[in-house]
Amino acid sequence: MDSTSTSNHDIKTSKIKFHYDDEEQDETVTESSNIEIDEDTSMSDPTTAAVVDDDDSMVVGGDKTSADYYFDSYSHFGIHEEMLKDVVRTKTYQNVIYKNSFLFKDKVVLDVGAGTGILSLFCAKVGAKHVYAIECSSMADMAQEIVKRNGFSDVITVIKGKVEEIDLPVPQVDIIISEWMGYFLLYENMLDTVLYARDKWLVKDGLVLPDKASLCLTAIEDADYKEDKIEFWNSVYGFDMSCIRKQAMMEPLVDTVDQNQIVTNCQLLKTMDISKMTSGDASFTAPFKLIAERDDYIHALVAYFDVSFTRCHKLMGFSTGPKSRGTHWKQTVLYLEDVISVSQGEAVVGNITVAPNKKNPRDVDIILKYSVNGRHCRVSRTQHYRMR
Repeated sequence: MDSTSTSNHDIKTSKIKFHYDDEEQDETVTESSNIEIDEDTSMSDPTTAAVVDDDDSMVVGGDKTSADYYFDSYSHFGIHEEMLKDVVRTKTYQNVIYKNSFLFKDKVVLDVGAGTGILSLFCAKVGAKHVYAIECSSMADMAQEIVKRNGFSDVITVIKGKVEEIDLPVPQVDIIISEWMGYFLLYENMLDTVLYARDKWLVKDGLVLPDKASLCLTAIEDADYKEDKIEFWNSVYGFDMSCIRKQAMMEPLVDTVDQNQIVTNCQLLKTMDISKMTSGDASFTAPFKLIAERDDYIHALVAYFDVSFTRCHKLMGFSTGPKSRGTHWKQTVLYLEDVISVSQGEAVVGNITVAPNKKNPRDVDIILKYSVNGRHCRVSRTQHYRMR
């Protein structure tokens, strides 16, 4: 992304620092450690009494079938519960807003993909002039009720519809805030929607939050799990189902990786500047060189992302890497056809190409080219993956 930078160096050389709280506690962003969670601010406000509503009309998607949810998964409260309970995710946004209230005071804010409206509520609480919360799914109805119950109806306007199809009551906004990141950072392609909103409504020199996102790569030993998830299909109760193995290999696995499985350094593949990049910049090819830190076997490469808010008083952000506190994004595992034997200091080199799928842009196509020329293993291969 012209406004984005690509780097071959090991992330360990990065000297950017995140400031997590009011104390002078810095941590170097290698794979960035996540923010410290304030224990004095709970997910629920103890001063707010619970309200029980028996009206069936308030049940979002109450008449939906499972097939409907396939097309409108964000209508169901379950996915929002998972995201809200992701403390790393939600507390980072809360801290960004609460600890930088000067950025939001008397400003017009656009919340893209508002969900339950939690980010809009944070903004309203610190004095935003007005917040426009756009949500395409039926959860918009619930968000409207949540705004009303919390006394922010005069400050927050919930708009139900697609960003690309709606009209705002104002010509411009001062800030765009969104939690757009998907698995492997780019899955679901919500970034395009944020960029569309930025180009259409954001004032000159306005803020996009978060404004930086980086995709990173490392390699792991994962013999047992690969045997269980991939090789399983070679013989199922004595029958050859290896045709399914081919499909399983092509679909990246979203799961939590134990940091003790990591065999190599972690490499920065791509950094995107959301305030300047274009839609096409989300398609890229990046080289990598992963150097073994011990003698071991490599069964998979693992991708994860870091997000940062660089316009805050102190740099804030979080990592979804295996060395950081867990998030609902987990990590993305790309299993290799080869079992690679590496000795300390040997390298897996190659490049990775990432692009939205042409038929379904919300899916992500990944082409991985890698080679090893070591003492015990020499291999060169190209593999194709699709996140869907």
